[in-house]
Amino acid sequence: MMISQAMCDKLNGQIKLEFSAAYQYLSMACTFDSMGLKILAQLFQQQYAEEREHALKILGYVQEVGGAVKLEAVPKPRGDCKTVQQIVEAALESEVAVTRAIGELMEAAIADKDHATQSFLKWFVDEQVEEVSSMTDLLTLVKLAGDNVLQVESRVRHQMMQTE
Repeated sequence: MMISQAMCDKLNGQIKLEFSAAYQYLSMACTFDSMGLKILAQLFQQQYAEEREHALKILGYVQEVGGAVKLEAVPKPRGDCKTVQQIVEAALESEVAVTRAIGELMEAAIADKDHATQSFLKWFVDEQVEEVSSMTDLLTLVKLAGDNVLQVESRVRHQMMQTE
């Protein structure tokens, strides 16, 4: 195995965290859909797919370096968010937690002098800057719109069309 057992265990933990974040986004997308907010539901389904992709990317790396992948059950998604703002705040909290975990992985790779894992994790470090920034921007938009969630839907739809 090209990585330490401790690093392999940490990466397996990150796989679980990424799948958990994906599952949370899917739950949030379903909540938005039930609220009639189809554009926000679509955005959060895209986030679900992205988090799932992150988990699979880490899983592939663990396999590539000869580690054993150990999948664990992910926790049930939060169900306590009832407003658009609460949902987006929870999404931002999740992105901050994932960012913190990626930072801890990078610190462990540096301490282990594990250059391959450091190189691999750099993409995730950069990606999390974008993830936290986009959720922060969405939360700002939601707060500015107040009760006018249809304005948020319109703005998000416009932004999604620009990135296609």
